This record gives sequence, C-alpha cells and structure tokens, in this order.
Amino acid sequence: MCLRTGYDDGGFSGATMGRPALQRLLADITAGRVDIVVVYKIDRLTRSLADFAKIVEILDARSASFVSVTQQFNTTTSMGRLTLNVLLSFAQFEREVIGERIRDKVAASKKKGMWMGGVPPLGYRVQDRKLVIVDSEAELVRSIFRRYAELGSVRLLKAELEAQGRKSKSWTSAAGRVIGGKPFSRGALYLMLRNHTYRGEIVHNGQSHPGEHPPIIEQALWDAVQMRLAGNTAERNSATRTHQLSLLAGMLFDAAGNRMTPSYAVKKGTRHRYYVSRSLITQDQRKSSTALRIPAGEIEHLVASRVRQWLLDPGGIYQSTRLADRQLSAGSSRAPGKSARAGPSCPEHDSVPF
Repeated sequence: MCLRTGYDDGGFSGATMGRPALQRLLADITAGRVDIVVVYKIDRLTRSLADFAKIVEILDARSASFVSVTQQFNTTTSMGRLTLNVLLSFAQFEREVIGERIRDKVAASKKKGMWMGGVPPLGYRVQDRKLVIVDSEAELVRSIFRRYAELGSVRLLKAELEAQGRKSKSWTSAAGRVIGGKPFSRGALYLMLRNHTYRGEIVHNGQSHPGEHPPIIEQALWDAVQMRLAGNTAERNSATRTHQLSLLAGMLFDAAGNRMTPSYAVKKGTRHRYYVSRSLITQDQRKSSTALRIPAGEIEHLVASRVRQWLLDPGGIYQSTRLADRQLSAGSSRAPGKSARAGPSCPEHDSVPF
C-alpha cells in the first residue's frame, strides 16, 4: 500500500542528510510505518556512500527494503546491493566533479574581476551581473572612510553614525523578507573598512584581483585607513600581551611536584589571574589534597620583592641560598606524607627567598 503523503525534499541537496522529509522518512521507518522505500533514481535519496550506509543500517534494523523505479535492482538481494553501491559511487563522483567545476569556474571568473553573486556591499547595486555605483550610498561610504582616517577609532565612528541616524544597507530577500537597515555595528564597520571591493578589486582565497566595477575609495584614502587599522591592531595586541603576561609561568610547582598553570576568572567584568595546580584542571578538585590555587598578583609581588631584596643586599645572597638549601634538605629527609605544602601562605617558607 502506498502512503498518501510522499517524502519530497525539493530544493535540498542530496549531499546531506539534514533534509526535513528524509528525516521524517527515517523516523517512520524506525517506527515500523514503512516497509519499502520507492524512489525514481538512487541519487534522489542520497549521493553519498557514507550517508547511504547509515540509511541501510536503519532499513536492515526494521527489515525494510529499497527499490528504484527506473533502475533494475533492490536491496533484498546481494546482487542488488552490489549494483546499488556501484551506482552510488558514480553518483558521489558526479557530485564531486560538478563541485570542482563550479569552484574552478568561480576562481577563474574572479581572477578576471567578475562579480560572482551575493549581496552587494553598501555603495553598489547589481546590474547585468556587474556592480554599479549607487551615488547616495557611495557618498556615505566615502564619509565613513574619511571620518575613520580622522578619528582613528571604530568605537567613536560608530557613536557618530548612530547620532546621525545612519543605517546599514537594506534589501529584500526572495521570500519577501527585509534584511539590514539597522545601525552599524563595530564588526560591520571593520569589515567595511577592509573591504577591497571599494578599491575596485575582487578577492578570492585571500588574493585581490582588479575588478570590472569602478572603485569608490581613492588609493590615498584607502592607504591611510589601512595604516590606521594596522596601527590600532598592533597596539591592541601589545596591550593584550602585556596585560596577560604571567611572569612565573612554568616556574611554579605545588607540593606534589605538579606544574602550576596560569589561569583566570572573570567576575562582574573584572579579570582575576591565578596560578593553578595542573591536577585541578585535569581531575576533580576533591580528589587532589595537595593542589593549590594562588592569586597571581600576590605571588608575583612576593617573588619580585625577594628578587629586589637580593639585588639591594648582594652580601645576603650567599646566606639566603645556604638557608634555603638547609630547609630543602630537611624537608626531603622527612617521612613520606610529612612534607610541607609549598605556597606563599605557608609560614615555613616566609623566610625562604624564592
């Protein structure tokens, strides 16, 4: 008996199993509502050998079979399974070849500077498959580039555009849904300022090619903006590295000899740095009695003060080193399980220079 409703996934690629109708079909097979799956051709169900193997497992688990109307085989015989695998191999090969041809075509076309589809950026519209400048939008783009070259801050530029009521490009999708037309975000502004399309170029795989469309931004203004962006990026990276520098990374160990790793926690927008025993990261905290979590600022200040004390009193270096050696030797001669826990809060180590 043929079910009244079919399982049609129009518009979905056969290269994936993430299709609504296919998922309903697999669910009905699992529930025992379907005994035989009938298709026009094998590649209408899937064009991937790996996906079909999963489908066959579901069919076998419920003793269901698979039949193609225009191809003389079914999955109830060994010969039918062999023929099926051969046909699926060719179907997957065909899909991959088509994909390679499309990618090669897109790459060759972009090298020639052709616009290969998509949503045109602010300042352009598509006419006869080419980008054409929209004067009103192009003037807004030029003003954004000029203001960033003057301000040097995307945050200030965003605030200025919001005060002026400027909004991003809007368009209507094929489904009739209006997209865009919202205030500029910082991410959108960064992308705009780095968009080589405004220089009359087409980018493919990180390489720029001269485009067929006219540029909106002149070379001098483009260079000034890119220099500003590069300088700000270098400053942010330098500040981040300085802020996150862990002076004692790789030099701290707990009582069990485990290396202590730099870590941090954020509470109410404030970043707190710590040095944490490796055992607290790799296993349950309750199972580690010797693990430590030390505030990074305190231990770094303690070590820095001891080093400063050494430098100011060169004559005390020898005595301090001998004292540390004696205490370490005494600690190593203790019975197992009697060793003291290392850490800045241990009174025994308050007199030992780090």
